[in-house]
Amino acid sequence: MVVDVEFRVVSDRREGLLLALGQAVIAHGFTLLRQRTAGGEDGVVLTMLVRGPQPNLARLEECIATHRLVSNFEATCPDCSTPRQVPAREATATRCAGSPGAVEPRRLDALLPQLMREYPNLFVPLLELERALPEAAREPSLRYLGQRIGAWVRARDFPDPAPLAHGEAVRRIAVPAMRQIVQAQLHGDALHVDDSPFSRRDEAGACCHFLRGMLEGLLGGAPHVVETRCRNDGAEVCAFEFHA
Repeated sequence: MVVDVEFRVVSDRREGLLLALGQAVIAHGFTLLRQRTAGGEDGVVLTMLVRGPQPNLARLEECIATHRLVSNFEATCPDCSTPRQVPAREATATRCAGSPGAVEPRRLDALLPQLMREYPNLFVPLLELERALPEAAREPSLRYLGQRIGAWVRARDFPDPAPLAHGEAVRRIAVPAMRQIVQAQLHGDALHVDDSPFSRRDEAGACCHFLRGMLEGLLGGAPHVVETRCRNDGAEVCAFEFHA
């Protein structure tokens, strides 16, 4: 079961907060739908709406609540089978076990406005970043950036669309948006990309994390996006499938 959950976090630090918690959200299989940051009496208040699998929710809540940047935390989950609210609580100094490897928050935060300015010419700075990141941080960092860019493109180019079934959203939003940056075609229910710049065929495993994240951002976190084939593994195309 997929659920929407709203997190309210209080921190004494604004810099790097959204990046760090956004990566934790992604590491637990959730998608960041929207966020808002404001000042409060006790510090910086970050509100995040996330969507993901209910079985992973308890681990994500514990991860956020015990993150080193979080001093107070609460979660509201109106869509859960048993509606509940996790009360605000003081965090411990324990480091979130689900966090990815070390990244450079300043570099990633600075890259987002650069990508927006240069869009659709994204890949030179992204490939430079990919090479510089520790291996453990590549997937969550690039997927996070993809989600943010995808959500920005959707808001810019497809403002306030009427609710669409996920198949229609793929055809009317995801495909035309992805064609701005890569060669993308629908084959049945899968999106094929012929020219992903992330596929180098020199290491095993799917590697188009930015493209996957961008699709998630374009589709608002639903359906779930999976890269089922990758040219990095010798396939002819990189294929992405969409699961409700």
